Amino acid sequence: MAETLQWRARGRTRRSTRAVRIWTSGTVVAAVVLAVLIVPPVVQLDQQAVDLALKLQPPSWAHPFGTDDVGRDLLLRCVYGLRVSLLVGLVAALAATVIGTAVGAAAAAFGGWTDRVVMRLVDTFSSVPHLLLGIFIVAMFRPGVWPVVVSVGLTHWLSTARIVRSEVLSLRARPFVEAAISGGASRRRVTVRHLLPAVLPQAGLAAVLMVPHAMWHESALSFLGLGLPAHQASLGNLVQGARSSLLAGDWWPTLFPGLFLIIPTLAFAGLAGAWRDRLNPRRRSELTL
Repeated sequence: MAETLQWRARGRTRRSTRAVRIWTSGTVVAAVVLAVLIVPPVVQLDQQAVDLALKLQPPSWAHPFGTDDVGRDLLLRCVYGLRVSLLVGLVAALAATVIGTAVGAAAAAFGGWTDRVVMRLVDTFSSVPHLLLGIFIVAMFRPGVWPVVVSVGLTHWLSTARIVRSEVLSLRARPFVEAAISGGASRRRVTVRHLLPAVLPQAGLAAVLMVPHAMWHESALSFLGLGLPAHQASLGNLVQGARSSLLAGDWWPTLFPGLFLIIPTLAFAGLAGAWRDRLNPRRRSELTL
């Protein structure tokens, strides 16, 4: 009896913690989306004049995040930088998910030598660090948004391919798939009509988990000078440009862009974790104890 009550108390604690995590993550994500949609149309970044008299002003009521090294409002630049990072993260995550889903489903559906060749290619590309491969890709183009999107999309589909392949392999043994094959359905029809719709929730979860990773990847490339142009507001460029200020003792040009990168990515990861709990029957049963 005591052990049952203890398990129920743990279940209530898990549910409460999960609810707080979902609520907090959802609020942060909603605030981020509203900020990147509302602020840029209202205040144009190129209309903010450079004022050297306001150079590196600490946070105040007039400038809550302070100013940068040429007197521009740091809060506005962080919002613009977050907008760029979020755009790159969403588009790159979508592209990587589409590629990974197509490759993983095709490898599992056709099987045989196709599966072996595809998975050996996946293992080969996985042995190379994502950042190193991304640097090689963006180095072939001029700095800009789309080279970064292509770089992230081409280096982050591997995990999705593995997930989708494993799900499709498990689904191929289900009775409804065997019934469709026995009825004369081709592999292509079975894959498109039965297998792909069944793995879409897992692919969607992989896409959400990939958004924060893609945002970090874009910021790292921009920090190294290989991502977005230096004059364009992005979180990586803001952190890179604030290094000299940090050495001089001015902490705010580095702190606030870093928080704008860390907090939204943690919020996306929190929502993805809640989604993963919903898709995992074992985890869902533990939460309901």
